[in-house]
Amino acid sequence: MTAPGEPAASFEEHFAREIVASERIRVGILAGLLGALMLSFAAMFATFRGDYLEYFVGPAAIRNVGLIVGGLLAYELVIYRVIGRRLQHGRTLPEPLRYLNALVETSVPSFVIFAAARESNPAHVLQSGAALLYGVFIVLSTLRLDYRLSVFTGLVAAVEYVALCVHYAVLDLMPGTPFDRPPFYLGKGAILLLSGLAAAFVAQQLKRRVGNAWRVQQDRQRVLAAFGQQVSPAIVDELLRQGGGIASRRGTVCVLFMDIRNFTPLVEHKSPEEIVAFQNAVFGEGVDVVNRHHGIINQFLGDGFMATFGAPLATGRDCANALAAARDLVTGMRVLAEAGRIPAITIGVGLHVGDAISGNVGSAQRQQYSITGNVVILASRIEQLNKDYASQILASREVLEAAGEDASTISSLGPVRVKGHEQPIELFRLA
Repeated sequence: MTAPGEPAASFEEHFAREIVASERIRVGILAGLLGALMLSFAAMFATFRGDYLEYFVGPAAIRNVGLIVGGLLAYELVIYRVIGRRLQHGRTLPEPLRYLNALVETSVPSFVIFAAARESNPAHVLQSGAALLYGVFIVLSTLRLDYRLSVFTGLVAAVEYVALCVHYAVLDLMPGTPFDRPPFYLGKGAILLLSGLAAAFVAQQLKRRVGNAWRVQQDRQRVLAAFGQQVSPAIVDELLRQGGGIASRRGTVCVLFMDIRNFTPLVEHKSPEEIVAFQNAVFGEGVDVVNRHHGIINQFLGDGFMATFGAPLATGRDCANALAAARDLVTGMRVLAEAGRIPAITIGVGLHVGDAISGNVGSAQRQQYSITGNVVILASRIEQLNKDYASQILASREVLEAAGEDASTISSLGPVRVKGHEQPIELFRLA
């Protein structure tokens, strides 16, 4: 994940790292399978020694096969360590090395068949489990996350298998068997090639899914970069679902300001650490409350904050959500004080609703999501009036009407002149 302030890595860089990590997983799986194969093969030979020796001239073929598989296991363990080091240092894998590795691995079944066929009828070996090893390498090639390497693996398997069949057929070592006729081994070679093509399709799908996951992560980072930690995960997910759009727009927004009353006297004799702990407790509760009611905190103000409901996403119940958040803020601060986490405090909350422009402001290097409009100024002025009316929550009539609340049941302060606004605004005291 890109750290704040750092340029986002391109998908090519991200995918190159994914290739190295996936390649290491593939090698680890293959090493485990080879180890299991050696153990199972040894157990089978010990159990059915007589059956094996019936088809082989002597135990030399079994020994040679074990040496080949063991050699590949040792090779894979070395490759696993090499890839691990490259991964730690953020280095990618050279393209020629990846093709060479694919050639070496896919050729192992051919060496196994050749070694075993020297001590037995080649037709028996060509239809034995040794030929099935080609399929293991083709399937695991999907973890290389490169469709070309999967096609290459299938092609190598097909060509080498067919070449072995032709070799033994030309030497007339398989008379009277299906492997003495081209249609049989050419058909099997075609299946190996088609398996490589199928693996290539799977590898391409894996790459596409990695790309989709990367783009979702980048979209999430872009949203979080615009909002910081002001927005709840639910809103981030909704923005991503809608395409992550955070362009400027005009709309109706309910604005909430909260302020801690007598903040300066409260912290006058506290240490900086105690002040920060106090702010964190208060603001932590504020963030939880606002997020719970589908709003975002746009700005922390030292002894308070500004929150908005309805931007960047409108719910249709934005004023109702804002009023519920205001009431929960009062309750939440009381609960914190009763729990001894903060001293007993009084807060002031002011709410107003109106049109505003929401969107990113700033430069290409630094942007911040902002709400601009008279509604912001009026909400701030309403919050300040809590001092004059000894109240904790003041809201305009527009907020109550938009929320669908019965204003007749709430204490009205009547038309109140608000600084910077010509016409009086009817305010209501909710707490």
